[in-house]
Amino acid sequence: MTDPKTPPKTFHVKSFGCQMNVYDGERMSEMLGARGMIAAAEGIDADLVVLNTCHIREKAAEKVYSDIGRLKREDGSRPMIAVAGCVAQAEGAEITRRTRSVDIVVGPQAYHRLPGLIDDALAGRAAVDTDMPEQSKFDALPARAKQGRPSAFLTVQEGCDKFCTYCVVPYTRGAEVSRTWTEINDEVRFLIDAGVKEITLLGQNVNAWSGEDDKGRAQGLDGLIRALDALPGLARIRYTTSHPNDMTEGLIRAHAEVEKLMPFLHLPVQSGSDRILKAMNRSHSRESYLRIIERVRTARPDIAMSGDFIVGFPGESDAEFEETLSIVREVAYSQCFSFKYSPRPGTPAAGMNGQVAPAVMDERLQRLQAAINADQLAFNRATVGKRTTILLERAGKHPGQIVGKSPWLQSVIVENTDARIGDLIEVDIVSAGPNSLGGVVTARQAA
Repeated sequence: MTDPKTPPKTFHVKSFGCQMNVYDGERMSEMLGARGMIAAAEGIDADLVVLNTCHIREKAAEKVYSDIGRLKREDGSRPMIAVAGCVAQAEGAEITRRTRSVDIVVGPQAYHRLPGLIDDALAGRAAVDTDMPEQSKFDALPARAKQGRPSAFLTVQEGCDKFCTYCVVPYTRGAEVSRTWTEINDEVRFLIDAGVKEITLLGQNVNAWSGEDDKGRAQGLDGLIRALDALPGLARIRYTTSHPNDMTEGLIRAHAEVEKLMPFLHLPVQSGSDRILKAMNRSHSRESYLRIIERVRTARPDIAMSGDFIVGFPGESDAEFEETLSIVREVAYSQCFSFKYSPRPGTPAAGMNGQVAPAVMDERLQRLQAAINADQLAFNRATVGKRTTILLERAGKHPGQIVGKSPWLQSVIVENTDARIGDLIEVDIVSAGPNSLGGVVTARQAA
């Protein structure tokens, strides 16, 4: 590594997994920047590398160790390495046993202590912190830094009380905790002042958010969304990830009544089989899930639905997998995430009988993804001919292209426009592929 007595001057944060990890990675970067450090484009060029990890699937955990190995330089040196996030929380002792290249281990609820851990590592002291302190890490983080992007993630809720039998989140992120009304509103106002026009509210179960408003009244996520809707300068609101059991009537009504709330809902079901859902401890049934979809679509007919699926859960039969395919056909999702079951140490499902053979899971995943991809393409093609507003977010692959985001979370490519990143512009959708749309600008909208 670099000289352990020399404080690092540059850093690189690499985040794996969910949007909440992206948010945590940004906050760690801001914290290191507040310490006077400068971000490096590549980990190999940095004095400190933070690997902000995900523990949901086995391959994600193994990727961390591969990345650690790749940080060794030609001269045999390496940067100071910190492993943060859920792998750090779940496998802190195992990480330090498995490799001596890691200098710091810090869990997702303790990363506000990263500067002190750097000092510990420099002094040769143990630098491991996987506590879940009572004091919120958000109270200790520095003020948000300006990101220079038109959209931003914002964690409003962390942890999970649902204890799905396959999931490590309750053990790595802890119990469900909501950030305060004031914290959230203050951070959103800062982001708006920094030029952000779209906010995505994040949580392991974001629709479980609850708190009191500035007048002491109890509020759920729908009340928070309505308050953010009133903030000048904010054009769009999204939220993810939701649990079916927390889809309240108020939140469903918000989809009909709040103009800034985009017509997109990510609502994982995981399986179409009631027996598998019970084994997963999902606490909803196929029918109750479908009734929620029906209520949401009644409230907002143009809403795009997204979901999560796990294939090969222990004991899943061919017939039960067919039930999953049938719920995909019934809902007609605009996009989905699908995965093979991955046994996570310490979860109840890891010890269940009937573990499904890898080859069977591979075949089922291919069939599921083929069905999901067909629905995604059909949804995209159904958008052709519509006139809509997109938020321009980044340059395209080719000169003259800019990529924007539709209300339904699709990437829309436009060309030959004098509009800039951060503008909201009106376009006609003229073409559709599996992963993106083509748009023609009609008229500039007021940003």
